[in-house]
Amino acid sequence: MKEVHKMGNEQSEINGIEIEEKAIEVRDFWSQHSAYVLDSENLTNLTVLIGEFTIDGLLWVSQGPLEQYGKNLMIYRHPCILKYVTSWKKYTKYYLAVEEAVPLSQVVGTLNPLQISIGLHSIAKALYFLHEQAQSSHNNVCTTSVYVTRDGSWKLGGMEYLCKYKELNSDYLGKTKSSRYNKAVDPNEEACIVKNRKCSIDVYAFGVLACELLKSKSNDATSTEFYEFCKKSLQNTDVTQRPSFNAILEHDFFNHDFITIHNFLVELPLKSDGEKTQFFQQLAERLNCFDSTLVARLLSGLLLSRLVLLNATAQKKLLPYLLAVQNDVTEESSSQTLFPEEVFKKHLCPKLLEIFKVRDAQIRMVLLEHFRNFMHMFSEEELQLYILPELLVGIKDTNDTLVSVTLRTLADLVPILGASTVIGGKRAKLFHDGRPTQMERRLSKSMKTHLKNSVANHGVLLDQISLSSDPIRLSSVTDINPLPERPRPDGGEETSMDEIEQSTDGDLENWDEWDTNEGQNQLVNTEHSITNDLQSLASEKHSLPSKAALDVKEFVRRGSIPDISELDIKNQVKSNKSDDMDFFQDMEPVINTNNKYVVNEIGHSNLESKLAVQLSNDASEEGWGEEDW
Repeated sequence: MKEVHKMGNEQSEINGIEIEEKAIEVRDFWSQHSAYVLDSENLTNLTVLIGEFTIDGLLWVSQGPLEQYGKNLMIYRHPCILKYVTSWKKYTKYYLAVEEAVPLSQVVGTLNPLQISIGLHSIAKALYFLHEQAQSSHNNVCTTSVYVTRDGSWKLGGMEYLCKYKELNSDYLGKTKSSRYNKAVDPNEEACIVKNRKCSIDVYAFGVLACELLKSKSNDATSTEFYEFCKKSLQNTDVTQRPSFNAILEHDFFNHDFITIHNFLVELPLKSDGEKTQFFQQLAERLNCFDSTLVARLLSGLLLSRLVLLNATAQKKLLPYLLAVQNDVTEESSSQTLFPEEVFKKHLCPKLLEIFKVRDAQIRMVLLEHFRNFMHMFSEEELQLYILPELLVGIKDTNDTLVSVTLRTLADLVPILGASTVIGGKRAKLFHDGRPTQMERRLSKSMKTHLKNSVANHGVLLDQISLSSDPIRLSSVTDINPLPERPRPDGGEETSMDEIEQSTDGDLENWDEWDTNEGQNQLVNTEHSITNDLQSLASEKHSLPSKAALDVKEFVRRGSIPDISELDIKNQVKSNKSDDMDFFQDMEPVINTNNKYVVNEIGHSNLESKLAVQLSNDASEEGWGEEDW
């Protein structure tokens, strides 16, 4: 069951924190629980320590150990010290919220020597800060005081016994001795106080911690040497012979190139611009020397930090390699990127999803600049549910540059998510494909060969034959043939040539002028028809005048097979004629005067006799009666 609390201190208050009831770890004074805060924008994971507000004991009269722990975390801030979030009291319980982390004891079995080396380096830096800057002693350095964050960084905790050097005395050490880790308690603590070597208390405890972690991990010369150094020097019975943390950090064990890179990234806010420029110019090449999984696990969070993303040199020299994915295992691909696909998906994608929630224009534009290189690493669900909503927010911003870059990114998402998902709303086909359809010639290659052979065998030149889509005119042949017309059989239809032409023209007008792809049967019939006509024309060649060849050319040209040149778009000559149609031009009478008739001349006498009136004797004077009407 989850508990919902309102948390905060005098400075701030956060609502809606949910704490898991099951504890991660139970200690003497508190239990550790996972928690998260869900608001309208982000989900923040935290770690909450819950303990009693008051504890019996001489040391905890004024405040309990957990309250003292939270107070010291709030005062002493360092990248290698567990980050304080807030604290509050409820009834008899005291709640301390810190950054999400797990105890070192739960993950130490999965760590390799290099990871242990980096972790010990972080703890040594935290102790160096407490000794040199805060003038304080931790007094309880051990495995239970170290936490590991999600990105693999080690953080120093267990601050309930911390005190200033001026407050550190034998009485204080005596009161806390029973509660501290027994193996890490220096047998010569009194000598440290007397000889004013108060820093040696933590040096001894750090030596014990390093030996416990490296006991089964020291498989190289450097690790073995450091193990002996911790055993003999850091735990020396003579407290004056123990080195300070400044000297410990200079040991070769901590001068590994990977540790140097990690250390620089952690302390990046403290570096000058010149140091940052020099560091980022060679960083990609240096990182390529290490295992990609190790780099992604330990450095990906630091490499994707705000200070790195906004650095001009890092944007040019590092991010093109960092925000790209190896598509293959070739040497060239490996030199241009840092992480293969599986490593990128596991370690970088979750961090990039979190960064997309950041409403910072410069950060967003840096991500979108390289988005095409790594967008295929996200699943469609992640793109649609997490990244797309953030991009849609970006196109509504007043920053024109951000809007422009965001629109280009949305265009890249269309092939993956589909236009309906990216732009939303209903779509319609508003544009058409205006490309011309590829036209096929009607005559196949075999048909052309057959036609060529047929014409050549009958003595007709091929260059006299042209192909056109005009209708066939049979009258052109009959006009030049002087042979007498064959008698029509009895009972035959009286069909004129004009009617035949009109019927043919009417059928042709119904054809689609763009439908030039006819069936194979029609092509074969056309081929036989043309061949037969050519044979009949060749047999009558002796009776044809010189115009016959032209009429044969006209005959074939009027066929239904178009020439490809006539399908081309030609310039249209502008006509000067009026566009008005004369509907009466075909109504003018045509008078043929082929036959002339001679009228014989009539004499004058005959004309008079013709016009003379002759009276009939049978005429009735009564006229017509009414019944005649």
